[in-house]
Amino acid sequence: MATTSFDHPLLPNVHNDEEYPNSAHQVSNDSWFQVGVVLSTGINSAFALGYAGLIMVPLGWVGGVVGLILSSTISLYASTLMAKLHEYGGRRHIRYRDLAGFMYGQTAYSLVWVSQFANLFLINTGYVILGGQALKAFYVLFRDDHQMKLPHFIAVAGFACVLFAIAIPHLSALRIWLGFSTFFSLVYICIVIALSLKDGLEAPPRDYSIPGTKNTKIWATIGAAANLVFAYNTGMLPELQATVRKPVVNNMIKALNFQFTLGVIPMHAVTYIGYWAYGSSASSYLLNNVSGPILLKGMANIAAFLQAIIALHVIITLLQSYSLYTAIFMLHYSNKKKAYPYLVTSSSHGVWCKHQVPVSFFLQTVLDKKASLGATIFASPTYEFLDTKYGVKGSALACKNLAFRIIVRGGYVAITAFLSALLPFLGDFMNLAGAISTFPLTFILPNHMYIVAKRKKLSLLKKSWHWLNIIFFSCIAVAAFVAALRFITVDSKTYHVFADL
Repeated sequence: MATTSFDHPLLPNVHNDEEYPNSAHQVSNDSWFQVGVVLSTGINSAFALGYAGLIMVPLGWVGGVVGLILSSTISLYASTLMAKLHEYGGRRHIRYRDLAGFMYGQTAYSLVWVSQFANLFLINTGYVILGGQALKAFYVLFRDDHQMKLPHFIAVAGFACVLFAIAIPHLSALRIWLGFSTFFSLVYICIVIALSLKDGLEAPPRDYSIPGTKNTKIWATIGAAANLVFAYNTGMLPELQATVRKPVVNNMIKALNFQFTLGVIPMHAVTYIGYWAYGSSASSYLLNNVSGPILLKGMANIAAFLQAIIALHVIITLLQSYSLYTAIFMLHYSNKKKAYPYLVTSSSHGVWCKHQVPVSFFLQTVLDKKASLGATIFASPTYEFLDTKYGVKGSALACKNLAFRIIVRGGYVAITAFLSALLPFLGDFMNLAGAISTFPLTFILPNHMYIVAKRKKLSLLKKSWHWLNIIFFSCIAVAAFVAALRFITVDSKTYHVFADL
């Protein structure tokens, strides 16, 4: 059995019997169907309500439809490559960073870990803003007096997230909430589709031309291309695959096939119908476009708000665990006087939701994945790390455990909510993080890892194909990075802090 190629006190020890890192949490507990449903629920998060405006409007009918289909095909291909590497070297790699460290060494381990952390942190803010936006949309249905502004609703959403995070001790306790998350998704998707169809049938001919000047169209196209990639991918496939029962590779591929066939239908439907109904005026939050009974619109907004809270809890757990892990990690390395890369990046078009859609999908997937039965290890990498290392056990209601949740989770969400209200266009930074982390984790690294793992078995033609993918997506990532910087510059001049977007 292979062992790690370098010695690091934070790297997991290999469990000799099962050939995967020691863990106090469960591995290989879920069926492929359950994981496929989890991944599909992630794709159909509330951020799917923004793709008509974020993808179809800047790309048009041809570019949008072809782009979504191509993106799903390419994403399935890249995810399949990564799934096949799960047992590389004769052992299971239940974390992305473990696989990177096993194949490349300590530096790659650290870079992948920091990349995932950056994604999670910024996606977390995206869900707080999404919750606030949904609450504001609900409020405006009944009172449009401008007494309550977006920062106020973000604060309310943040408080709700704090209560939920404290009440749910661990991700396994979210088991039943996976069903609620799916239900809430169906509520707002069905309502939006129904009301959009009604509006489209009653409305005069729409304008489907791509808005903007030649220069703005170029930047909008780059942003839309980034959204196409982010919509389908998580950046944490090994963590998701670790929960699948054996045979892990075949079962994960089944889950991926389910995700990219039946699982994508609702998202495609709401995107196409929304664009058909409203044309180039489609919003980055379709509930702002639809007309119809206030009761239905209110239900859809509340459903989006509640799903954001559930999703955020997973992210919070993930994030704070990463934060604790970061503290240990940085402390260890500071003693050795080593430096650590810090990654960030992105793009946008001026509206918060436009920026958050990409990474949001990654996270919603993480969320629902976490909610999956025994998947606690991946919902909270640090919890799992600390539980395993120190053998933490006991009731979730024990004073020390409850105090930990109140201080760590409550404090973290409070800070996140404050930053979200302070910079409601923080989605720009989320896209920025996506350009530096999601692209490499989803497309660039899997192709290069596959070359490294299969170098003696690949023909020259196949190697060239993988290198072409690496070069192409590296260029796209650079373009998305530049676009993100541009949007950050523009938005920082356009909006003030605590803006009411």
